[in-house]
Amino acid sequence: MSWRAVYMGTAEIACPPLRALAGMPEIDIAAVYTQPDRRQGRGQSVRYSPVKKLALEKGLLVLQPESLKPANTVEELSALKPDVLVVMAYGQILSQQVLDLPPRGAVNLHASLLPRHRGASPIQQAILAGDSETGVTLMQMEAGLDTGPMIAKASTPIGLEDTAASIHDQLAQLSANLVREKLPDYLNGDISGTPQDHSSATYAGKITKSDGQILWHQTAEEIDRQIRAFTPWPGTYSHLPAPQKSLLKILSAQIAGGSGIPGQVLVNENGQFEVAAGQGSLILTSIQREGGRPISGADFLNGCPLPPGAILK
Repeated sequence: MSWRAVYMGTAEIACPPLRALAGMPEIDIAAVYTQPDRRQGRGQSVRYSPVKKLALEKGLLVLQPESLKPANTVEELSALKPDVLVVMAYGQILSQQVLDLPPRGAVNLHASLLPRHRGASPIQQAILAGDSETGVTLMQMEAGLDTGPMIAKASTPIGLEDTAASIHDQLAQLSANLVREKLPDYLNGDISGTPQDHSSATYAGKITKSDGQILWHQTAEEIDRQIRAFTPWPGTYSHLPAPQKSLLKILSAQIAGGSGIPGQVLVNENGQFEVAAGQGSLILTSIQREGGRPISGADFLNGCPLPPGAILK
């Protein structure tokens, strides 16, 4: 049996599932919805979303409404006669009217093992929380935020060196696998959704640049997770002591066993840039001074010596 689908996605993580969907003979993609083109950069040039670029490469119809709330936009979607909406990282909230349009409803690929880490930043929050694993949940959509019944899950471990970037890539591929392996079973009625345990839910709110500031009174493990969770965005940072007082981006670090006042630069026999945390210490292996290029912590100290005892803020 052939099923008519409308895909909704915008971010890079939503590209592998679209590629998988486009390669499934039992699926006919009626259209791809993505966020409107935005002007970015110093030149304010128009840039397509990653999903739009892929959809155009595949020769698919692309629609980019500012909102799915207006009646004419809902009518346009209805006229496509989709059997199902498949959604990942689209960037718009779908109304109940839209969710009710297709006979098989709407399914969403969420980048966590629900009900843990519902919301906007599940990858980052899984690393921040020290979770040993994360994954993707294929779920039926309803009016609540990531509250719908779960159709299928796929998991992957979070390693001690994993960053949000590396987990992002793993979950993108897991999402594509779920679409290929489980969506047909759901559409054919062979599997159905399982209600979530709402009492076990946690929430992953939006992240801002200010969240990247390192608070040195935290443990070395907590700061290490923060650095990895916020790679590549928004990044983590601290401030050099006087007289520089400039921002210092922390790109990567290693946990060490030193001790001192939180934020204190420690004596390191190997010439490494070691800083005390609330418990333990961190060796700053890659850093970037404001306006400069990424360099090793050791090279930074060679060019900009900081006396032992100096405090990063």
